[in-house]
Amino acid sequence: MTTALLENKTFDEINVGDSATITRKLTRRDIELFAVVSGDINPAHLDDEYSFKSRFHGVIAHGMLSGAMFSAVLGTKLPGPGTIYLEQGIKFLKPVRPDDVITITVTVATKDYEKKKLTLNCVGANQNGEEVVIGIASVLAPTEKIRHPSTDLPEVSVLHHDRMSAVIEKAKTYPPLRTAVVHPTDNTSITGMDEARRAGLIEPILVGPETKIRAAAEAAGVSLDGCTIMDVPHSHAAAVESVSLAREGKVGALMKGSLHTDELMSAVVHREKGLRTESRMSHVFVMDVPTYKFPLLITDAALNIAPDLDTKRYITQNAIYMAHALGLANPKVAILAAAETVSTTMPATLDAAVLCKMADRGQIVGATLDGPLAFDNAISMEAARIKGIDSPVAGQADLLVVPNIEAGNMLAKQLAYLGAAEAAGLVLGARVPVMLTSRADPPQARLASAALAVLANIEQKSRFGE
Repeated sequence: MTTALLENKTFDEINVGDSATITRKLTRRDIELFAVVSGDINPAHLDDEYSFKSRFHGVIAHGMLSGAMFSAVLGTKLPGPGTIYLEQGIKFLKPVRPDDVITITVTVATKDYEKKKLTLNCVGANQNGEEVVIGIASVLAPTEKIRHPSTDLPEVSVLHHDRMSAVIEKAKTYPPLRTAVVHPTDNTSITGMDEARRAGLIEPILVGPETKIRAAAEAAGVSLDGCTIMDVPHSHAAAVESVSLAREGKVGALMKGSLHTDELMSAVVHREKGLRTESRMSHVFVMDVPTYKFPLLITDAALNIAPDLDTKRYITQNAIYMAHALGLANPKVAILAAAETVSTTMPATLDAAVLCKMADRGQIVGATLDGPLAFDNAISMEAARIKGIDSPVAGQADLLVVPNIEAGNMLAKQLAYLGAAEAAGLVLGARVPVMLTSRADPPQARLASAALAVLANIEQKSRFGE
């Protein structure tokens, strides 16, 4: 394979009147990338609604984006590598819009033989031949010949994370949820609590050893003014006391602090003193996957290891109620398996088919179900079309029900670590929602989990007429 070379023109090789051009289609992605690099987030360049109301009636590119193309010609073609940019004057004549094709031409106007300096006229025109930007550049031209391999640029993606912010803002419209924060004795748990409190999402009761709680807050620079602290000797006692507060109706949610999940959940699921209801408890992730068009719910990836059919019914119904809390009146639910056809040798496909029939009979309510569906045709219309799947869910699923905890855990973590997804999670099916925040969770995820708890609490009260 031949590697492309960049080759310059030295000062002595250049004549007045020499010119060079480049042509490039400026896309919406280019505009967004320029905003990221430059920090210029003027809504005229990024916000459709705002820009439509402006004098330009739509998104326009940053003026300096088209102007920066002058530098591309000067640095790669004329004079090319070795050029030292001295000065650039620019005048912007017309707006450049997404998908405009811009041709930049630079022409040598003068040569300063003593200083080896050039001035060049710079013109940018769109696909209609209209000049959109003009200017004059001044450069020091190279005096030595340079040939250098062209550098392969990395592939860059613009990933949009905005769905968690919408969830948080929706939750803020409700009063803060009185929440037992269980054993918040390390930096992550105390700052997570504080972030949710300052956002107006929770009203915390801190349950744990008071001296350790205060030490953690001091080390993290968190003020505990206005916080109620319930002093208990250790993490086990904190879990039991927090569950007791929820049983007595004194708190509407639990937030995991610095203790193991199984220690907290053992108190939550205790048959006599826990928070059991007629439902089975399950976990749901709400994920903002930047490459997917909807928020994506995944269940159960954290609590039920190998659920049987009846447990899967509860898992599915719990997650449907969470989808309702998020504003999805009739979520599309894909029951996942390794294939989209029912096979007696694959139990997950049999369970999926039965769950769909249970929905037909009113044993699962509030959603449209289909399954078995493989992951690809659950989230890709094209994959579903190729496989000939005619389904109201395929390619547009809001909620994925996985066959077991291994599949769910791997799916959620792959989306987070390879797909740049943001995730928030909640345990449902108990008397109150339970936030199982992790030390690895970023602040936005911890806030979103608190927001989910607020919304789940409101939905549960509405469902039971409280």
